[in-house]
Amino acid sequence: MNKKIEVLSDKPALVNRALELILSKIEPAIQQRGQFTIALSGGSTPKPLYEAIANQKLPWDKIHVFWGDERYVSPEHQDSNQLMARRAWLDKVEISESNIHPMPTDAAQPSQAAVKYEEHLQKFFQVSPGEFPALDVNLLGMGDDAHTASLFPHTEALAVKDRLVTVGNKDGNSRLTFTYPFINAARCVIFLVAGENKKPALAQVFAPQADSSTYPSRLIQPQGELWWLFDQAAGSEVAHQK
Repeated sequence: MNKKIEVLSDKPALVNRALELILSKIEPAIQQRGQFTIALSGGSTPKPLYEAIANQKLPWDKIHVFWGDERYVSPEHQDSNQLMARRAWLDKVEISESNIHPMPTDAAQPSQAAVKYEEHLQKFFQVSPGEFPALDVNLLGMGDDAHTASLFPHTEALAVKDRLVTVGNKDGNSRLTFTYPFINAARCVIFLVAGENKKPALAQVFAPQADSSTYPSRLIQPQGELWWLFDQAAGSEVAHQK
């Protein structure tokens, strides 16, 4: 596995490095496959990254945007990952609505919505059930409990290995999430991790041995590139693991 660890001086430097990495992936993907596909993460850390992407002159007609997880709320809800990305980026550029692929949150049951999004992904990437398509970039964050996407410690979603999308659970609230095998199919996975509060979890994620059900970010071992980008506050103690 091609794992790279970089510790940047602060959060703006972290965002700039992430932007640089993403931009470097766009043209080769379009040349090779005619399009660039990216899955977004939620939370506060990537918001300035999305704002920075919005300021770029890019071939928006060839860029397709997906989400790696979503709270089970309406697209207009303040907690919606989709809403955050639209306000920070997608509403500010000339991208077709057909190139934006939000997770549906309008089904009676989250499990129905997970099936619907999985079917949408299979149709878009032209893969059969059981196959895992490769996104060009899958952006991830990590919580101070070592969760990533909506793969939380000791939840049923961690056991799902034969689906693209499943239902996550956070304190009794349902979410939609990519499964870890689907994340691992990506050509490039980029973790953005900021803040000193992440250090205890990171120590376990990077430990030679630890329980993946307790520290779910350990499950992310993609077939392609894996980038861990930290600000100094989060990553100072894992820097020696380069």
